[in-house]
Amino acid sequence: MHKIKTAVIYTTCPSLEIAELIADEVIKRGFGACVNIIPHVISIYNWDSKIQRDHEVVALIKTESKMTDEVISAVKELHPYDMPAIITIPIEGGCETFLRWITTQTGAFL
Repeated sequence: MHKIKTAVIYTTCPSLEIAELIADEVIKRGFGACVNIIPHVISIYNWDSKIQRDHEVVALIKTESKMTDEVISAVKELHPYDMPAIITIPIEGGCETFLRWITTQTGAFL
């Protein structure tokens, strides 16, 4: 049987407004099927030899694996950070009907 190839693109945003802008554009362009936005996360990291703490918003973008480059390009285009955290996480399994739905939603508007 043909394996459905899907992925989640993880990114953090400085605000809910930016996360929603990215989500709207990714969905409108047909690059992603669904975006979950998780507000109020705290990111702790080392920057310029100082420990930083920022309040951020996580966006989880579900897409077909062949669309990951388009998603990443769109996030970079719309994101205000010079170096946004953008990570591709392959989906190894799950509800097959949901994974199939992801593939039917992505690329639909191209």
